[in-house]
Amino acid sequence: MPSWKRVIAAVPDILHQLREAVEEDRLEYGSEIVTNPALHPKVQRIRQRVALHVREIYGEEDAEEITEELMEAANMSDQISPLSLTASKWDQSDAFLITYGDSITREGRVPLRELNNFLVRELKDTVSGVHILPFNPYSSDDGFSVIDYTAVNPALGNWEDIQAIGDEFTVMADLVINHCSRESEWFKNYVKNKAPGRGYFIDGLEYEDLSQVVRPRSTPLLTEVQTVDGVRQLWCTFGEDQVDLNYRNPDLLLEIVRIIRYYVEQGIRYFRLDAIAFLWKESGTRCVHLPQTHELIKLLRLVIENLDPGAVIITETNVPNRENLSYFGNDNEAHLIYNFSLPPLLLNAILSGDCRHLKTWMMSMPPARQGRAYLNFIASHDGIGLRPAEGLLSAEELENLLETIREAGGEISMRRMPDGELKPYEANIALFSAMARPIGGGDDGLQVARFLCAHTVMLALEGLPAIYIHSMLGTENDRAGMAQTGRARTINRYQWPAEALETALADEDRHHKTVFEAMKRLIRIRRQQPAFHPNATQYTLHFSNEIFAFWRESLDRDQSLFALHNVSSEKQAIPLVELNLIATESWRDLLSGKAYTNLSDVIELEPYACAWITNQ
Repeated sequence: MPSWKRVIAAVPDILHQLREAVEEDRLEYGSEIVTNPALHPKVQRIRQRVALHVREIYGEEDAEEITEELMEAANMSDQISPLSLTASKWDQSDAFLITYGDSITREGRVPLRELNNFLVRELKDTVSGVHILPFNPYSSDDGFSVIDYTAVNPALGNWEDIQAIGDEFTVMADLVINHCSRESEWFKNYVKNKAPGRGYFIDGLEYEDLSQVVRPRSTPLLTEVQTVDGVRQLWCTFGEDQVDLNYRNPDLLLEIVRIIRYYVEQGIRYFRLDAIAFLWKESGTRCVHLPQTHELIKLLRLVIENLDPGAVIITETNVPNRENLSYFGNDNEAHLIYNFSLPPLLLNAILSGDCRHLKTWMMSMPPARQGRAYLNFIASHDGIGLRPAEGLLSAEELENLLETIREAGGEISMRRMPDGELKPYEANIALFSAMARPIGGGDDGLQVARFLCAHTVMLALEGLPAIYIHSMLGTENDRAGMAQTGRARTINRYQWPAEALETALADEDRHHKTVFEAMKRLIRIRRQQPAFHPNATQYTLHFSNEIFAFWRESLDRDQSLFALHNVSSEKQAIPLVELNLIATESWRDLLSGKAYTNLSDVIELEPYACAWITNQ
């Protein structure tokens, strides 16, 4: 392999070191080789790709200048073997934990170091990666109103602490780039008409028609701000402290690219693009999923993959399913997209004892091609999104689900429609608490069984699993915290004192230990099954509405696995003959350890019990 190829494959600071490598190539392969790195054919090709996206976003007039500035900001060069196309970036051993940097605290201890200790001690052989929710200095929304993108919140730790976690696990970080804090330097400079910050925010009065704008919140869209140049009505999709950034200004895009480069240098490999669907605004439109937004994602992927060919982009687009799927693009946008329809549909299936809608949805999902995958989750730091269930659950079914959530101590957050109507946006509740009782029923002693059934389903599905730390720990509603902050989402963002957590996980009589040990066991079993590769074949099986079942087959077709889940409160029986098991192979249940030698047997599943039947 020529030396310049080795450099491109391995070194993020490419242009500087490419110069020396090309000189080595000249000596080895002859004097005709191009010696100016900026003129190398590979660099020229990537420049053309950058320019294509720039023209789509900003037009022809300034495309050449913006392209050159982007090339410089990112030190970009074309990689020789794009891993996104030629090799998988994940396999069945991958599973992520979602956590705040201070979800576990100990007095006198740096939170990120306490988190790392817990991860290494308890989960080193369980999860491969950690999504550390926004760890920058912030002013509101538990981190999603960023003050300084290049700093770690000193209340959590520092970059060395992030890197220490990255030494043991793959780290996913948020790029909260739709908006930033009013306390940021950018915003303060905007008010003073100084750089950097001048032109970085959006005056809504410059847009003639805002009547169709889609909102995920019920707060006013525009917020009045006094600047040195007069009053401005600034665009705030998520609230007055989270001011939307203006990507019509290419100077802002250059700043974002420099931030991404810095993150790569700090060891970040997975990039979660928060609220990315709202990035670009156009008068008279819904201001969501616009073509320029998709072009910006394509450009950011090009930047990130050329800084680190193994890096991964995930888009956070909590919208109906068809719109969500569009963020795969043509294999040139997100590597991963959240399976946002899964949480409300799976919760409804288990609480109602009927998986019809879950099954219908899964049959409609296209398999993710190699190089892209679904990120499966059923709980996170946010609530359970309800928009992805639109068109799947009837109004009556949705109301029954929401009423059960309210009875379990949860809250329902609303969003404002363009006509002013308020509609349910998300259910705010700890997932363990949400499983307290079935729809229309009372306490039946099966809360833990329902909770584990939901996660057993999620872990078996096509895609890469992500588990919220409070699901791992069986954390219940934090009503006291919610009362203190006045924010519904706080109900699912409890901070565990480390000593209290250690006591809970050591107590055989508390559900926290039961849940934690069961969750670890499920994930560890999953990690050993080639049939659970995120891109392995999946086929929906048809039994009664009480049985949610599907078949998985490994990429090499050696392992066959039948995932069977009783989502009801009644015992269910499945004749083995209905699975069409190959008689010459040995079959066993990975969860119970039971071997099946007589194919005329019947699998009996207790309420909310599951079986993973495999030939390996």
